[in-house]
Amino acid sequence: MSFTKKHMVVVGGGITGVTSAYALAQQGIQVTLIEKNRYPGMETSYANGGQLSASNAEVWTHPSTIVKGLKWMFTKDAPLLMNPAPTWHKLSWMAEFVAAIPRYKDNTVATAQLAIQSREFHFAWAKAEGIDFDHKREGILHIYRDKKGFDHAGEVSKLLAQGGLPRRAVTPEEMKAIEPTLKGQYYGGYFTESDSTGDIHKFTFGLAKACERMGVKILTEHQVMNVDANGQTASVTVQHQGQTDTLSFDGIVICAGVHGRRLAAQLGDRLNIYPVKGYSITVGLNDAASQAAAPQVSLLDDETKLVTSRLGNDRFRVAGTAEFNGIDLDIRADRIKPLVNWVNQCFPGVDTRRVEPWAGLRPMMPNMLPRVGAGKKANVFYNTGHGHLGWTLSAITAHQLAGHVMQSMNTPIRSALTPAAA
Repeated sequence: MSFTKKHMVVVGGGITGVTSAYALAQQGIQVTLIEKNRYPGMETSYANGGQLSASNAEVWTHPSTIVKGLKWMFTKDAPLLMNPAPTWHKLSWMAEFVAAIPRYKDNTVATAQLAIQSREFHFAWAKAEGIDFDHKREGILHIYRDKKGFDHAGEVSKLLAQGGLPRRAVTPEEMKAIEPTLKGQYYGGYFTESDSTGDIHKFTFGLAKACERMGVKILTEHQVMNVDANGQTASVTVQHQGQTDTLSFDGIVICAGVHGRRLAAQLGDRLNIYPVKGYSITVGLNDAASQAAAPQVSLLDDETKLVTSRLGNDRFRVAGTAEFNGIDLDIRADRIKPLVNWVNQCFPGVDTRRVEPWAGLRPMMPNMLPRVGAGKKANVFYNTGHGHLGWTLSAITAHQLAGHVMQSMNTPIRSALTPAAA
């Protein structure tokens, strides 16, 4: 089959699926994107923390994570909450998580390198396609209330520097100058000028529209039931408006988030993704006083595991926490309340009467690195498992995916930074 007729299907219309479709279309590949919701970016890519944060590249495979998980297991509003009920999936994932601890430093450095590369593609693609996603390039400020947290951040900074990311320690006085609206007492912080924020849903939806302009066929409201591949062709069985149909393609890319594990098993691959639930609130800044009292600079509070982003003039996003409870999208009041309380404490001038709660499932691999590349069969590929850095890493992993697909075709990859945006 000739190159021009190569037809790939991408399963999943979140940020990794849409960036994958875009990167493949840039290479001249015919692409069909299948998404179960009415629009792209309606699940985990809908209301995350909004950070494009290389400074948050530290992987979680550190001994302190195990200690905190055990300590907080029965505290309902804890930043990290583990449902103690055992399942084979959870136990196998935790065993591999522990096994990855010796590579904590190497994986943190590698993640920082990916994040730095990814931002160049994000910025170039948004500029080339005219995507308005409330992008703010004001940097990210990590805040610490005690010496222990600050000192650990200093060690993380050394790893980030190895990955090519500079960030600087700041005093409480400098923190106040960087973000004057922040209230409370702090030991110190770290500031990364090069990081930025934006609305992931706006970016995903805008890039999906760009995909369509490039000829990508997007099938929304199509539920994928089964997938199959034999190395030469791939089939996807879908349900749409009560009808079941089987579609055929030359190859398949799995970008289905927490559902990728099931689909990978059908394709003969093991993909040990676990769903780690995070919560967010979007605070409506409905009056001038709230708009003035909300921060412009993005924050990351390591103690509470919360991140923030200012989305335009009238929205303030606060997100975080990690809940290990299987595929469960219930929005729990006892998990939302700490986010509202945090806003009240740190930004008391913000009116929190209007708060929109949300929950999403991060697809997380045990070693905290995304799975990008080929499966066992020649025409099966993966771009998934990005965990808490899905948006941050999505552009570079999509570009890497395109490289794997082109390599399978023995075809050189084209430049993905368009002349108009480079």
